[in-house]
Amino acid sequence: MEEMEEELKCPVCGSFYREPIILPCSHNLCQACARNILVQTPESESPQSRRASGSGVSDYDYLDLDKMSLYSEADSGYGSYGGFASAPTTPCQKSPNGVRVFPPAMPPPPTHLSPALAPVPRNSCITCPQCHRSLILDDRGLRGFPKNRVLEGVIDRYQQSKAAALKCQLCEKAPKEATVMCEQCDVFYCDPCRLRCHPPRGPLAKHRLVPPAQGRVSRRLSPRKVSTCTDHELENHSMYCVQCKMPVCYQCLEEGKHSSHEVKALGAMWKLHKSQLSQALNGLSDRAKEAKEFLVQLRNMVQQIQENSVEFEACLVAQCDALIDALNRRKAQLLARVNKEHEHKLKVVRDQISHCTVKLRQTTGLMEYCLEVIKENDPSGFLQISDALIRRVHLTEDQWGKGTLTPRMTTDFDLSLDNSPLLQSIHQLDFVQMKASSPVPATPILQLEECCTHNNSATLSWKQPPLSTVPAEGYILELDDGSGGQFREVYVGKETMCTVDGLHFNSTYNARVKAFNKTGVSPYSKTLVLQTSEGCNFETQSAPYSQLVDIKKLLAVAWFAFDPGSAHSDIILSNDNLTVTCSSYDDRVVLGKTGFSKGVHYWELTIDRYDNHPDPAFGVARMDVMKDVMLGKDDKAWAITEGGITKGATIGVLLDLNRKTLTFFINDEQQGPIAFENVEGLFFPAVSLNRNVQVTLHTGIPVPDFYSSRASIA
Repeated sequence: MEEMEEELKCPVCGSFYREPIILPCSHNLCQACARNILVQTPESESPQSRRASGSGVSDYDYLDLDKMSLYSEADSGYGSYGGFASAPTTPCQKSPNGVRVFPPAMPPPPTHLSPALAPVPRNSCITCPQCHRSLILDDRGLRGFPKNRVLEGVIDRYQQSKAAALKCQLCEKAPKEATVMCEQCDVFYCDPCRLRCHPPRGPLAKHRLVPPAQGRVSRRLSPRKVSTCTDHELENHSMYCVQCKMPVCYQCLEEGKHSSHEVKALGAMWKLHKSQLSQALNGLSDRAKEAKEFLVQLRNMVQQIQENSVEFEACLVAQCDALIDALNRRKAQLLARVNKEHEHKLKVVRDQISHCTVKLRQTTGLMEYCLEVIKENDPSGFLQISDALIRRVHLTEDQWGKGTLTPRMTTDFDLSLDNSPLLQSIHQLDFVQMKASSPVPATPILQLEECCTHNNSATLSWKQPPLSTVPAEGYILELDDGSGGQFREVYVGKETMCTVDGLHFNSTYNARVKAFNKTGVSPYSKTLVLQTSEGCNFETQSAPYSQLVDIKKLLAVAWFAFDPGSAHSDIILSNDNLTVTCSSYDDRVVLGKTGFSKGVHYWELTIDRYDNHPDPAFGVARMDVMKDVMLGKDDKAWAITEGGITKGATIGVLLDLNRKTLTFFINDEQQGPIAFENVEGLFFPAVSLNRNVQVTLHTGIPVPDFYSSRASIA
């Protein structure tokens, strides 16, 4: 709880709050400190003159800060009334907390009254030392500000927790350590004083004596005085004004300014604001946890920088010693460069550690203070400060989210010593930020004898030129879309052979490859033209009606899987991208890797899991189909939704682009007539499902016999 202490200290005197009051800006002041910083204003700025002229809108009027400023933004150390020649310029002071404080215009007259009851000078003005907002007091003076009883309770508990062993309250000279507390007398006794002042006989025999620690808890839990209304001092707060965001009493609702405002029960709003503050603290707690982990990361970076520095220095010394006398003249300079980089990195990281530590201490203090406030059982007092605390918690959480948890410095030393030049170049030796640049690799050569196509797949092979001396770290293979469109990357890696699946049947593709290393990329190789197999090319006109043609022998079946690249982010793929489910209760779409524009194609899907009667959809779709709605909800998909599907069922999809039809099967039985006709263009197998369904794709299978026979006779 030590980090909470700054929350409990007055910004003016720097000590724990004594009789704190709440200003309209939600900040707190000791009542005595508030009186000390009062300033008299000219008569024309008084609340009475404002109300008389019709300009007053509230009991407390904020000064026009454009005309009257009590705070110097230029940080000159002086504050004055900028718009009144008669107001003297008075130097400002700073409290122990570092907050700018303005002294009163004149010393207050001597009085024997308490700070709350002592008269306030006419037309007094007070400026908040924290936000520098100024307001003019009305006739009630400081009595018009509500007392922060919740803050008083938190301070009492904090001071009791910090106090040493409880002392006897009746010892006349040096108090001895208390041994018991009387709950009825509310007094701590040492053993001699208990025997002398609280003998166990007569009426005192019925008193209950408890250990001091238990007595401290009992005293802490004893009910405090109930807050009363600032306008009607004899009335307790009973309701909460939603519009003014403050507790009010019964008379305020009957005859005061809150009579037409919306009000709610005090207890209900107390619980609501406690809940809101607790929720806000949850988010701030996560930020504090991240900040602690971040500090650990920064401290580890310090150690890692130290280790990397030692390692780098050792390497540098070894290289310099190897260059004999000529390198010795440069060694000190190079070491100085490394040490400078070392110190720079440490300074940046340590500065960030210091900044983050201060911010974390403030955040932790605010959290502990808020937790103590939540423990309060005074609804009225809690509601007086809950809005301000909630805003502070949200503001503090937002401050942690603006890139503050990202290291400003890396642990690596981006320096490399180039020791390859000859000895005559030693005088030019210097650090380079990166390793010495090498040329880009040579252009790869496509090996035509190893390049081929099979069905809707293409295999390409390439190699580096025989006389190339620059190694390549990898290769990039690009193909166009089969229609003469733009090239796209289909492979990036170190291998010199790649097979590309999922191409269109009966299409012509252009392929090219280039090599790369850390320096850059090579020029493209020569373009290779590839032709994929035909999907189906049987002619029904040339065959006699009695001659049956086996359609399966004329089809080049396609093998493909689901495409994770184009799938919705909620889609979950497994089994080499053949099994699909979803993490969402909403329907999500996934497409197959292969697109079809010609031929006859058939594939099946089996239902592995089917819970709670979902509505999966199966069919085909364009590449730009909507991925976050059920398949078929837009004009980019053609699908079947069958609510009678059960676990283990098999759904077949037959796409005949020669006849431009789409047909569906369930458990090898065709579902009605042809589902869709006049189907033209490029289509991808598609499925939409939610988390209650799991489906497995089966490809490379022939069309059903029923459709084969009918197509043969047609």
